[in-house]
Amino acid sequence: MALVLNEEQVMLRDAARGFLSAQAPVEHLRKLRDEGKDEGVSRELWSEIVDMGWAAILVPEEYGGLGYGFTGIGLVLEECGRTLTPSPLLSSSMVASAAIARFGDEKQKSTYLPALASGEQLLALAVDEGVHHDPEVCATSAEQDGSIYRINGTKTAVVDGTIADTLLLVARKSDDTCGVFLVPVDSDGVQVVGIAHLDTHRAANITMTDVEIAAENELTGLANADYLLDIARIGQSAELLGIAQEVFERTTEYLKDRKQFGVPIGVFQGLAHRAAHLYTEIELCKSVVLHALGELDAEADNISEVASMTKAKLAAVAHLAAIEGVQMHGGMGMTDECEIGFFLKRCRILESVYGDRHFHMDRFARLKGY
Repeated sequence: MALVLNEEQVMLRDAARGFLSAQAPVEHLRKLRDEGKDEGVSRELWSEIVDMGWAAILVPEEYGGLGYGFTGIGLVLEECGRTLTPSPLLSSSMVASAAIARFGDEKQKSTYLPALASGEQLLALAVDEGVHHDPEVCATSAEQDGSIYRINGTKTAVVDGTIADTLLLVARKSDDTCGVFLVPVDSDGVQVVGIAHLDTHRAANITMTDVEIAAENELTGLANADYLLDIARIGQSAELLGIAQEVFERTTEYLKDRKQFGVPIGVFQGLAHRAAHLYTEIELCKSVVLHALGELDAEADNISEVASMTKAKLAAVAHLAAIEGVQMHGGMGMTDECEIGFFLKRCRILESVYGDRHFHMDRFARLKGY
């Protein structure tokens, strides 16, 4: 595949950059943090995002969407990374839309996809059950009793769990296989407790006690959650790419403006060489992310390998960019007043959610038979 954007994709990226820089700059995240809102997102901003059509990017046209593909929503997530915009685009508009569009039956598609496209329904992927990401650990049970499933268990750090209307819940069935279920959050027995992350974004710990759902709420076309997790990992990588680029651009501008001994500090080789190294790494990451999004669009057979390679690489480079950004800003970079620190905090969370770079390096090696 050609690792370049076509004209429509460039227009989408530019439109997203213009909108988010105007309507959701880093000051927007700071304001949400200072207000201490439990949801962690602005419903008003989400309504504007829906009006931009981004919630409908992955929804097929016959269900009221745009059918524009993973590359399209990946470009928007990249721009969200540049402004640290908190929104359910990744969990609801990317992961959930893709899951239901590809694996849902006709009733599930007609029920959820139009609502996802219009932003009226928000979904969240509920997988992890401990402090570390390990999708093979699934103690949450789904016992079938005729036409219903009875679900018991706890999911931790559910991204966008505080605002979700429905969960894409991974639970173990009586045959010891794991299924994915659509669980309305307002069901009897569901308890949601919001938690604040380091980056001031919100997640939730969710406990289910004898929660009864119809058997038809299972995504029977989906054997396990790996594919959904890989979509989320590639979406996170796009956001990490946006973070890395924004930090690099802000830092290089600072190196040009900040003066010591009568000259800009960027002329000193110790800083110039570090900036040059970071530039080459980010350029490589642009191709890695675009390739991964293209493989999702092509429904390639090696998505698991591509997702782990992409997440491992982007987590490492975004981490380097954020650390270098703070260090090159000097003492000011450590203050809350300087926005560069917000990027480091967001980067640290995205690095670990759905597996850090060490998890994915190991997973990639196992998938390749090393």
